Amino acid sequence: MSDAKMLQLLLDGQTSIKKELREGFKSVGLRFDEVDKRIDKLGLQIARLEDDAPTVEEFEDLEKKVVKIQKNLVLD
Repeated sequence: MSDAKMLQLLLDGQTSIKKELREGFKSVGLRFDEVDKRIDKLGLQIARLEDDAPTVEEFEDLEKKVVKIQKNLVLD
């Protein structure tokens, strides 16, 4: 086999490897995009749940109200 053919085979092999790598990176990039969307969605859901949860102060106020109601019921 001549040197020119040997070099051409090597170059063709490198070209095909580069092409496969580019396609692989594209698919990995798409998967990361999908995961990022899922993480963003979960983050929004957690933030909404956190917004709905009572704060410590609100919980303490609720406890005070329950105690007042209990005292009123006992007195009645």
